[in-house]
Amino acid sequence: MPKTSAGLLLWRMRDGRREVFLVHPGGPFWAKKDDGAWSIPKGEIGADEAPLAAAQRELTEETGFVAAGPFAALGSIRQAGGKVVHAFAAAADFDPAQLVSNRFELEWPPRSGRRVEFPEVDRAGWFSLAEAARKLPFAQAEFLSRLD
Repeated sequence: MPKTSAGLLLWRMRDGRREVFLVHPGGPFWAKKDDGAWSIPKGEIGADEAPLAAAQRELTEETGFVAAGPFAALGSIRQAGGKVVHAFAAAADFDPAQLVSNRFELEWPPRSGRRVEFPEVDRAGWFSLAEAARKLPFAQAEFLSRLD
């Protein structure tokens, strides 16, 4: 059974154009990656957790922000690795400079015996739909076309 995640595609209007909120994963593996490396804030759905509740929880864990909704279901996609991602859209407006992410620990450098702590999300930003299509993995970019 594939892993299942849920996330929020948050949007706002600026100068008559829609922008979407994306996050960049923290840690050494992602440090120098940009196009194709960003994501909607998302994470695994817990046992007996509703997908929308998981998406809201993940947004708060990864960014410190809370989205109030209303939320529109955008359906699901299957990423290249097989993970299924359910997404929901909502209007929101956060200041990326106020990002506060949870953290994880990793042995770094590998086989060094040294444990280092990294933020799960190291930065966030608002992007035009065209920019977001470049920043997101191919499968997640499908959610952009599902915004009404």
